[in-house]
Amino acid sequence: MSTTKDKWKVIKTQYDNVNEIEKKELESKYTPLFISLCLQRGLDSVEKIQNFISPNDSWIHDPYLLNDMEKAVTRIMEAIEKGQLITVYGDYDADGITSTAVLKEAIEMIGGEVNYYIPNRFTDGYGPNTVVFEKLISEGTELILTCDNGVSGHEAISKANELGVDVVVTDHHELQSTLPDAYAIIHPKHPNADYPFKDLAGVGVAFKLATALLGEIPLEMLDLVAIGTIADLVSLTGENRALVKQGLAILKESQRIGLMALFKIASIKQSEADEETIGFTLAPRLNAVGRLGDAGPAVELLTTFDEEEALRLSEMINKKNSERQLIVAEITAEALEMVEYEDPDQGVYVLAKEGWHEGVLGIIASKIVSKTGKPAIILNIDQEKGYAKGSGRSTPVYHLYNGLQDTDHLLTKFGGHHMAAGLTLPIDNIASIKIELNAFLQQKQGSMLLEESHVVDKKLHIADVELSSIEEFQKLAPFGTDNPKPVFLFEKVHVQEIKRIGSEKTHLKLQLIEENETLDAIGFHLGAMAENIGAKAELSVVGKLNINEWNGLRKPQLMLDDIVVKGTQLFDLRSTNISSTIWQLPEADYIFFNEKNVRKYQEDIPRTGYTHFITELKDSEHFEMKTDKLVLVDCPDDLELLSKLLQGSKPTSIYASFFNQESAYLDGIPSRIQFSHVFKYIASHKDIDARHKTKLLSGHLKIKESMLIFIINVFFEAGFVTIQDGIMNIASNIEKKELTGTKVYKKRLGKFAAEEILIYSRFTELEEWIKLQIKKES
Repeated sequence: MSTTKDKWKVIKTQYDNVNEIEKKELESKYTPLFISLCLQRGLDSVEKIQNFISPNDSWIHDPYLLNDMEKAVTRIMEAIEKGQLITVYGDYDADGITSTAVLKEAIEMIGGEVNYYIPNRFTDGYGPNTVVFEKLISEGTELILTCDNGVSGHEAISKANELGVDVVVTDHHELQSTLPDAYAIIHPKHPNADYPFKDLAGVGVAFKLATALLGEIPLEMLDLVAIGTIADLVSLTGENRALVKQGLAILKESQRIGLMALFKIASIKQSEADEETIGFTLAPRLNAVGRLGDAGPAVELLTTFDEEEALRLSEMINKKNSERQLIVAEITAEALEMVEYEDPDQGVYVLAKEGWHEGVLGIIASKIVSKTGKPAIILNIDQEKGYAKGSGRSTPVYHLYNGLQDTDHLLTKFGGHHMAAGLTLPIDNIASIKIELNAFLQQKQGSMLLEESHVVDKKLHIADVELSSIEEFQKLAPFGTDNPKPVFLFEKVHVQEIKRIGSEKTHLKLQLIEENETLDAIGFHLGAMAENIGAKAELSVVGKLNINEWNGLRKPQLMLDDIVVKGTQLFDLRSTNISSTIWQLPEADYIFFNEKNVRKYQEDIPRTGYTHFITELKDSEHFEMKTDKLVLVDCPDDLELLSKLLQGSKPTSIYASFFNQESAYLDGIPSRIQFSHVFKYIASHKDIDARHKTKLLSGHLKIKESMLIFIINVFFEAGFVTIQDGIMNIASNIEKKELTGTKVYKKRLGKFAAEEILIYSRFTELEEWIKLQIKKES
């Protein structure tokens, strides 16, 4: 969550390359907002826009342009003709699972004898495993076909060659300088073939092989291609866009029994499936199986023809996903706590701990990246085996695979690509790789480059947001890597409704208002921000627009990415009791003006909080905040104490409690008649027990006890009465004196004024006064 708007970079729409004729044609067909979004994507003509909106088969390239495709097809066909058992060797993530399903189905469709093996991440690790290959071959496998892995499987592939079994590799991960001695290697970035599109996912490469084997594009498999491609976060441009666009259309009507069961168990309408359905619902469930154990059941789910089996498998997979969510929440909390103690100036976080579940470390790394804006490597330490194993995630400005390649002398094993990687290394090398990765970053890029800007497509007013405009730019979907969903900026809007929503109140709901126009906004996992947004706060927000449909009503809605709250936020917690909310702040400066309250509430202040006891002006003048939050626990006796304290302070949030046990404002200031009435009583009585009998005396004089005590204190200071051992008598030789000049009287006037402003004013009046003090010069 950003706190400064200087990271928001609004893209400037360029008309430089658009001639007047094309410009007029664009403006005749589309809205200015849509044209702006298209120009940012290089779509500067009606023809280009229409082609992008409706990609056709021309976007899908000839599979035989891939290296070794003809050789691979010939070998697979030979295996089928000879009745040889073909084993598809996949991977345990959604891309690998869908790749395996695609190749299994393709080979079955042309009559091949085929089975599959998904390596277990905990026992087999990633990619070709020598022991597993030997076992498969001993059980009858005569051709191994890898998918979504293989380009780093030198040892296992060599063993297969020794045993007389060919290996055909289909992969998309970064190529190492030396490739394995496989029978064929199909890879979009292979140096021996200039394939037109380099960013296919593993399932995309598998689909190209399936197309070559079948002699036509197997459209019915595009539902799986869409799932694997979106799940693997590869570029959604070029051929991937065409595959995913068509795949989503097929997914909405897919009769694949396993997918239908998965939609049902996840309570998602299949007919409304889109890229977000895959990214947030289907892919996490498919990934969860391999993260926690054997991913084989996920392949079974996608390829089964048995409805009962599909229901059983979908329920099991859904349960695994729930388990995964609990594990992720626990480890994320631990990792984020570790980040708090890390050097904030470092460019790459390397976090390691014993007992972390290896299957979810990639998710944890993603969450750290999201929270910090910096690459992160998360490792589980295995003391018994002497190594650490885990995953890394990066940002667009840092090539993680290249960074690991630069430090490969410290690693036992690694693989991956620009944005994600897996690695294993000796425990003793953890500190060294942390140092060297940061050194690599400084050398190649400089840490400042990691301070990524939040790219904003367009600055809008709430009045600009209409259902028709959202529907229009949705034509640019599917959105994803290299074709992000448009992000919009709304500046200087106000909030008129703030809620924490969700079963655990972890999400934020706002209603934004600008010149009487409103817009609902939702921030997932931003519930804690509710405590940082005051009533009627002025905000600037960025987010993505969508359409919220509920009970037939369709409304625009903003999905929040970032919020900046302008100025100091004031939270009104004034009450007859101290709100427990103030003791739940992780870091804050707690201000006390009353010694009794300091003693009483000291133990309630969090370990990360700071206590300040203010009694004199010099305390206020020398006050320095240690955090950005100010908690005003109780009410001062003099406004000047608070005014001086606020001057020069720059809190982002102020929590106004102003707890007050005795109210001068409600009691008021005694009148001359009341002073006279009390004086006459004292003058006419001797030896009054002022220590124990004030309650009886207040009842007799029909004056409030606290008021009576105040009057007695004024008389005592003025020398009108004497009090010895609690016994009060009228003084002798009383000199005429103005009672309003006594310190006691002046203090009450000060407390009266403080309470009037701080406790009994309207919120807007309090807010105005506090912000005025902050603006004053110290």
